[in-house]
Amino acid sequence: MVGKLKLKPYSVAVVVKDRKRSLRWYHEKLGLDILADHEHWAVVGSKKQGVALHLCAVREFDPRGRLEKGNTGILLRTDRDIERTYRELRKRGVKFSLPPTKEDWGWACTLVDPDGNEIRLAPSW
Repeated sequence: MVGKLKLKPYSVAVVVKDRKRSLRWYHEKLGLDILADHEHWAVVGSKKQGVALHLCAVREFDPRGRLEKGNTGILLRTDRDIERTYRELRKRGVKFSLPPTKEDWGWACTLVDPDGNEIRLAPSW
């Protein structure tokens, strides 16, 4: 019999073209903390919540590596009002592929990073 799965704070890899540019964007535009900055990857997230995004610049370690942008499947949750957050992020220059939209379960929107990666923003429950 397998015991209960113990979950730790999580991280998700996001493929980016330019690690330094992406690090600045996630920090300055989304307000995420810089947790680490290494040769071909950097980490942003929340020091308090144990959540992190690994920004992996594929071409820094594999010149033939392909950037596969698009829907990352990443969902960031916030305690803040989605419509207000959307307006604030747009003022900072963040682009969205989907503005705040009312779903059956609540409001959500989808932002796009400089490499075309889509990240869904939804309320915490």
